[in-house]
Amino acid sequence: MAQKDKQNQDKGHSSHEMYAAREKIHPREVKGIFQNLRILSVIALLGIYYGLPWLQWGERQAVLFDLPARQFHVFGLTFWPQDFVFLALLLIIAALSLFFFTALAGRLWCGYACPQTVWTELFMWIERWTEGPRQKRIKLDRSPWSREKILRRGSKHLLWILLGLWTGLTFVGYFTPISELTTRAAAFDLGPWETFWSLFYGFATWGNAGFLREQVCIYMCPYARFQSAMFDRNTLIISYDEERGEPRGGRPRGIDPKEKGMGDCIDCNLCVQACPTGIDIRQGLQYECIACAACIDACNQVMDKMEYPRGLIRYTTENALEGNPSRVLRPRVLIYGLLLLILIAGAITGISLRSEVNMEVLADRNVMYREVDFHTVENVYSLRILNKSMEARSFRLEVSGLDDVEVLTRPEVIQLGPGGTDNINARVRVPRDQVSGPGNPIEFTLVAEDDPSVQSRSRARFHGPSPE
Repeated sequence: MAQKDKQNQDKGHSSHEMYAAREKIHPREVKGIFQNLRILSVIALLGIYYGLPWLQWGERQAVLFDLPARQFHVFGLTFWPQDFVFLALLLIIAALSLFFFTALAGRLWCGYACPQTVWTELFMWIERWTEGPRQKRIKLDRSPWSREKILRRGSKHLLWILLGLWTGLTFVGYFTPISELTTRAAAFDLGPWETFWSLFYGFATWGNAGFLREQVCIYMCPYARFQSAMFDRNTLIISYDEERGEPRGGRPRGIDPKEKGMGDCIDCNLCVQACPTGIDIRQGLQYECIACAACIDACNQVMDKMEYPRGLIRYTTENALEGNPSRVLRPRVLIYGLLLLILIAGAITGISLRSEVNMEVLADRNVMYREVDFHTVENVYSLRILNKSMEARSFRLEVSGLDDVEVLTRPEVIQLGPGGTDNINARVRVPRDQVSGPGNPIEFTLVAEDDPSVQSRSRARFHGPSPE
């Protein structure tokens, strides 16, 4: 009861301090399985981000979003603005994946893969290297300015700024070939937009990962606010086992806490010191928790030293804490998983079946039809053709849907270079006795001469006079 009163007092105190100036958080460095997973995640994700632009695919950059040419290269695939449906599908898959993993295991994204978490972890590595461990950094903050403080702070910010600039330059390298970009950057010959985005993205990285840190997660990120809507009693969350840990208190090693009427928590506060957002997990689940599991590693170290079982703070479910059975495979998880599989399969199928040529057909709106002679009716159409492949192709146009239909184009064989586009006028003629008034369905087919499997189809309407 006394412990609960103390927690209530702590909460009340924090509510009165909600507008107080921010106190800088210096997370304690811990070791353990979850810290190792975070390190692997940071190395893998940053390795992809910084390394991907340098990969080559043939004679071009493997991943390059060439906005002026409206070409988006992803390894062997080239996407065009007409393929933006795949971008929409990718965003839907990403959102649904967030729902799936949140329902399954809480804020895994925040703790291990969010860019804010990843770059903050990298910046904290630099901070520990230049300013030392937690206590030394706190002492340095409180000490007056001196030669040592200037050198340590200066070296930290110099490395931060260089890393931020390299991050910004790498970001621009996804839109401009990075080998060319770095050469021009070294000669201070970047264009205005390249300079702006390199500096802007570099400044954002330096500010978010170096200064704002947990404030981005607590105040700016909307995910922290609506995460509870995706949690249920079977969601894996980081929790403190209050029944096992309370009442907490310090004691020498080797003493059986049960004999003293105490719980396993020795109130060392290492879980609080290790938390990058500065919360006390012993007060229950809080929206500031990003599920990084640093508190689990810190607590397990203490439990090992005290020769107590691990898991006082652990990944568990609300049902498990209360002694009830937990279900991992439950309706919402199964539904999210099934939808994800359907969308991923649909995206893969759509990309694999994507045609290398695109054709849009628009009927002439000035004249619906005209009679060439007493026996033939003609409609005129405008065709916009895009060659999506990276090689020159020759195409011929075919029309079906009506008997004895004839199509005339100039030129007869349509030549398009790699990624080329052209606007073609097509005249479609049909014997008058084959036309039954306006709105006769026809189909245009554009076929590559060198490979008939490369084709594009588009439906249209053929208009003629009403039957007498």
